[in-house]
Amino acid sequence: SASIWKRIMSSKVRGVVVAHAELAEALVNCVNRIAGTSDALVAISNEGLPPDELQSRVSSAVGPGPAIVFVDLSSGSCAFAGRTVAVGSPEIAVITGVNLPMLLDFVFHRDLQLGELVERVVYKAHAGTTAHMSTGSAAAESSHGRG
Repeated sequence: SASIWKRIMSSKVRGVVVAHAELAEALVNCVNRIAGTSDALVAISNEGLPPDELQSRVSSAVGPGPAIVFVDLSSGSCAFAGRTVAVGSPEIAVITGVNLPMLLDFVFHRDLQLGELVERVVYKAHAGTTAHMSTGSAAAESSHGRG
């Protein structure tokens, strides 16, 4: 019925961070402290988990969707678990290369449609990656206002 459809369409996108060792928990804790949130992201570590157990935990955390599974590397057990859970579901996206800028943007825009949100957080991830190099000279640094 219309009320169920409206509730599904207005539900916030769930975020699941899957990474090696303590990385997922550290990222989620940082986001929670910076953004003042506590329920937007779930952290899952692959440490000590066989592939089927990791996949099961990711699947439970994702639920029926909509959801984004953020993983650290584009290959390996975390990405494999995320992709396996997402197969055949247009309500679940997997984004690799998880970083703090993308997660912060995610928590403030979870009400967007899944496709729009995916594009937005990937853009923010790229925009949040910059490079700065020193010339090695304090005088040169100072004269350019970077010293």
